[in-house]
Amino acid sequence: MWTQRAVELFGRIRQCIATDYTGIETLLAEGAAITDMNAVIFDAKNGFKGCIAGIHEILRRQGLMEGLWCLNPEEKLSPGQMEEIDRIYNTYPTFNDDNFVSKFLKETQVC
Repeated sequence: MWTQRAVELFGRIRQCIATDYTGIETLLAEGAAITDMNAVIFDAKNGFKGCIAGIHEILRRQGLMEGLWCLNPEEKLSPGQMEEIDRIYNTYPTFNDDNFVSKFLKETQVC
């Protein structure tokens, strides 16, 4: 999930290193945002209990899954996790790659 953005970030990190750390402040700020997003998606607040369901919710929003189903029916989003996922989507809209995935899905549809 959000792989395109991760690849872009990696490229910017390499560029920063190659240019004597020009732009390091921006990367450090993005690192704090990424930590926040990862904590929400992987449900660190609740001991990672909603980790798989959190990942499934991102994939569902991208159109890659139809629901949050897990092999273990007891695995679900933790209380408040959906609202936190909404928050990170609203707070950090440039970090998701939903448009990239949507375009790819449209281009590859067989029907």
